[in-house]
Amino acid sequence: MPPPSPIVKGTLDVLLLKALTWTPMHGFEVTQWLEARSRGAVGVRDSALYQALHRMEERGLVASDWGVTPNGQRARYYKITKPGRKWLAAETAHWVRYAGAVTDILTSAHAKS
Repeated sequence: MPPPSPIVKGTLDVLLLKALTWTPMHGFEVTQWLEARSRGAVGVRDSALYQALHRMEERGLVASDWGVTPNGQRARYYKITKPGRKWLAAETAHWVRYAGAVTDILTSAHAKS
């Protein structure tokens, strides 16, 4: 299997918020969720992950609380907020439209001039 691709600029926040719609998670769980859903195609650097989570917490898109993992480790758990859900819905609609347009362009037959 090839190594994971880096996250496309501008998609990390959307992907993290999508992960948090399932359940509150700590950072390592978010990384595992993204890797599992992408079948290993998407990799997230820890530093980028935590910078994004802190940035989104400052913007009110996520909230966090300390908790304990199943193996007894203390960890910060993040959950999506109501404003985060609203922002995610708008950004998801934008990305779906954009990705569809790019896919149409890249897969269109070459027109002869």
